Amino acid sequence: MRAVVQRVDGASVVVAGETVGEITGEGLCVLVGVTHDDTPEKAAQLARKLWSVRVLENEKSCSDVNAPLLVISQFTLYGDARKGRRPTWNAAAPGPVAEPLVDEVVARLRELGAHVETGRFGADMRVSLTNHGPFTVLIEV
Repeated sequence: MRAVVQRVDGASVVVAGETVGEITGEGLCVLVGVTHDDTPEKAAQLARKLWSVRVLENEKSCSDVNAPLLVISQFTLYGDARKGRRPTWNAAAPGPVAEPLVDEVVARLRELGAHVETGRFGADMRVSLTNHGPFTVLIEV
């Protein structure tokens, strides 16, 4: 699993004109990609890492300050554009594999006590955020 994590001062996801997920104030906007060999155990590992990684202001984690997370599925994180001009998506897991694993990340975060908002799997989403820093990190498990 791969996650692009951005420290934000608020973020939201809109689908067809409707806000489906939104966090306000300090938190993390997390784009999650799933590949073919990912497992529920990897989803749990990613959730623990997201909850505890010290990337918020003053080297705090979401668990330290009870900061919210906005988790959005994004298969394009496994795009490969090394050859030619058009990326391939061969490394991205198909929807029936990926969706339950993204849901598992969200469920595990909530079990840890996190406030989690989400996008809508497979939808044409509009993501807005205020990147604080800017601060962006890639996490792979």
